Amino acid sequence: MKTVSLKSALTVAIKAARAAGKVMRANWHKPKRVNSASAHDIKLELDVQCQALIEKILATTFPRIPVLGEEGTTGDVNAEYRWVIDPIDGTVNYFFGMPHACVSIALQHREKSVVGVIYDPFTDEIWTTTKGEPTRLNGKIVRVSNRSRIGDSVIAMGFSKSQDNLDKSMPHLIRLSRRAKKLRIMGSAALELVYVASGRLDAYIERRINLWDVAAGSLLLENAGGEFYALPAPGKFRYAMCADNGKLRKKLQIGSLLK
Repeated sequence: MKTVSLKSALTVAIKAARAAGKVMRANWHKPKRVNSASAHDIKLELDVQCQALIEKILATTFPRIPVLGEEGTTGDVNAEYRWVIDPIDGTVNYFFGMPHACVSIALQHREKSVVGVIYDPFTDEIWTTTKGEPTRLNGKIVRVSNRSRIGDSVIAMGFSKSQDNLDKSMPHLIRLSRRAKKLRIMGSAALELVYVASGRLDAYIERRINLWDVAAGSLLLENAGGEFYALPAPGKFRYAMCADNGKLRKKLQIGSLLK
């Protein structure tokens, strides 16, 4: 495939993210159809609808680029270019009426993110970037915080509810809750990443995370001066990760957590 214009990709990704966000807002106070529910997760029909809308809009400009999404894939996701989409990141929050959820869209080239867009329809905040460019929030350049002491920092954590993950995560949760200024468990990986990018959070840790949760946010964080540290985890497109402002990861002493 010939080289893709990152400017064009960013433009269409913004359009798609805003369109999906509009659907989220329009259905905010309406009953929501649940496609499936597990002990700790919910999948909505609206997730599927939003991904289909995003794919349709992206295809108007780039009909041949495959899609790797939380709600399914189209085409060869191992191709040179691919879109990576989470149509509603924070579905459980959204279902329970908590306005902390977003749309996440990334374009990857050879498995590296080169375009990132995250849109929060409840605050009307959109984070955007392309490879080599600064991260912008509603058009204004943002940067990570300068805090270098854990005692001054606000740290987010997330974790799946498997017994193994709880056994390894809880000691770190307890330790960091005592050391940090504040600890937060917020329920939207993509928003946590851009909160670190914007200096609202200083670090975010997750022992098991999916690619579509972090593909856009990792680039947005790095282009805002932060560090996205990830290790492969069991399962396809799964990672252990720590996102921070570039000053805290080693001080957090979470090496054993990410293994």
